[in-house]
Amino acid sequence: MSVNYEQSFNGPMIQFDNVVKRFGQLTVLEDLNFDVAPGEFVTLIGPSGSGKTTILRLLMTLEKLTEGTIYVGGEPLSHLHKDDKLVEANEKHLREARKKIGMVFQQFNLFPNMKVLRNITEAPVRSLGRSRDEAEKRGSELLEMVGLSDKVDAHPSQLSGGQQQRVAIARALAMEPKVLLLDEVTSALDPELVTGVLHLLKEIAETTDITFLCVTHEMQFARDVSDRVMMFDSGHVIEDAHPDKLFTDPDPDPDPDHERTREFLHAVLDRG
Repeated sequence: MSVNYEQSFNGPMIQFDNVVKRFGQLTVLEDLNFDVAPGEFVTLIGPSGSGKTTILRLLMTLEKLTEGTIYVGGEPLSHLHKDDKLVEANEKHLREARKKIGMVFQQFNLFPNMKVLRNITEAPVRSLGRSRDEAEKRGSELLEMVGLSDKVDAHPSQLSGGQQQRVAIARALAMEPKVLLLDEVTSALDPELVTGVLHLLKEIAETTDITFLCVTHEMQFARDVSDRVMMFDSGHVIEDAHPDKLFTDPDPDPDPDHERTREFLHAVLDRG
């Protein structure tokens, strides 16, 4: 099943402009600047603590910026234009901004008291104003897409981890996001379930116009699906390249420019 969300905006779908994020005295992101084009799939790699998940949390407005501005679809995410200045946005603006963005978390975060279909339809009904019938029709289509059309009336506790993550993906898609954020979506899964979830995400990326920003340690997935891979270290982008450059190993070493990237890839890649 092909899903297409039209993108009418021609500039960067995501833009980080001199973004700084500090937690007390700790600077997690420092003067961060990068763009993601509409429909592009960008993967963030790097060691734990390098700032990757903080980027996703800032985009979801789960964390506040210390300095700088984030734009989504050309509009400031957590700021408002007022008297030719950017000021901190109010909650109404944030609620509208969040509608552009979906996120699939490490943990599935499904509502345990709701059946699968209700998990998918609740947000479109409450946040997008969809009718219950419209939301259920769309939810059923999405469950078919993720291979769970027979689980409509199941509760999350009756599903495997892989099935729960598929429901979480369908729930995110039901909100018709322009941007979909993926935060280590296979880290809580048993190894035998990882391949199916990653294959599903690759299919979604290839058949929609959604812009993806993905944090993962699954390097083969990053290589197969990404348009660009950004290597993070200590709050900075130290490399931004096509996956072929980072993961092709002619020596047989990976061929990134930065020594820190080479060290990281040697540590995480199965050199078999």
